[in-house]
Amino acid sequence: MKQITLQQEIKMPALGLGTWKAQGQEVVHAILEAIKIGYRHIDTAMIYDNEVEVGQAIALAIEMGLCVREELFVTSKLWNDRHQANEVLPALEASLDRLKIDYLDLYLIHWPIAFKSGVILPETHEDYLSLSEAPLLDTWTAMQHAQSTGLTRAIGVSNFTVGHLSLLESCSSMPAVNQVEMHPLLTQDKLRGYCKEKGIALTAYAPLGSTDRAAGMKSSDEPNLFDIPEVQDMAQRYNCTPAQILISYHISRGDSVIPKAVQHQHLLDNFMAAQIALSDRDITQLTALDKAYRFINGHFFDCPEKGYDWVFSK
Repeated sequence: MKQITLQQEIKMPALGLGTWKAQGQEVVHAILEAIKIGYRHIDTAMIYDNEVEVGQAIALAIEMGLCVREELFVTSKLWNDRHQANEVLPALEASLDRLKIDYLDLYLIHWPIAFKSGVILPETHEDYLSLSEAPLLDTWTAMQHAQSTGLTRAIGVSNFTVGHLSLLESCSSMPAVNQVEMHPLLTQDKLRGYCKEKGIALTAYAPLGSTDRAAGMKSSDEPNLFDIPEVQDMAQRYNCTPAQILISYHISRGDSVIPKAVQHQHLLDNFMAAQIALSDRDITQLTALDKAYRFINGHFFDCPEKGYDWVFSK
């Protein structure tokens, strides 16, 4: 498996297993199957409400002799209600307690948006904290302190734009990773250029379009990535599936990618996509499809009263 080298020479497998929307024993089974297949990178988050089950799967895999902890790369994320500096380390400790592991390999700020302490999902603008009330710089400094404790090997962010990242440039270190939506209709070229300059690795989520997300998060006319003619043509030429082309696209570009899957065949197909090396010409052709289209557009966090008109507009 190709590895991405992060800051401090930490190695992250380029292909990981996303677990958003996977619940209960389904996610336990999926992770065990994934580890049997060869996955070693597992992505979860507090808000996914599956850290307990992810931890159960990790413990079972180690007990069954499928792997040892040091072979796994485990990521979790700080939720929006824990952005105050004094809440970051306790949030990390709580995630570790749910996962029943001693450390994370990567801990991310999930969104550049702050809620009041204890507000999991806001109902009114009063549930938010503005970035002046909970500055990203303070949250990031607390993340750096959390890393210094050894409870996470690397720290990073998710859903950050260039504007958000630039707020952290005065810190002693920049994020190791920025996890964002990426696919041929959202190639993130400006962000990729900035991150390359700053030594920030990119991880692509929703690489297949996140078709199984809740109906309330979907647009009635949203595109299907599998139906893109160029993707279908490449799938025929490489003798693979459109999904494998979409996954290989990111790895071939030098990024990491975390498609979610729970069925054995999907897990296997996604894993095999890492073996497909797209040509430079094909990468260029897919990148040219960019329409800045977001499946997960952040509008569910609109709160102009607190300065969050649209998180991706910055």
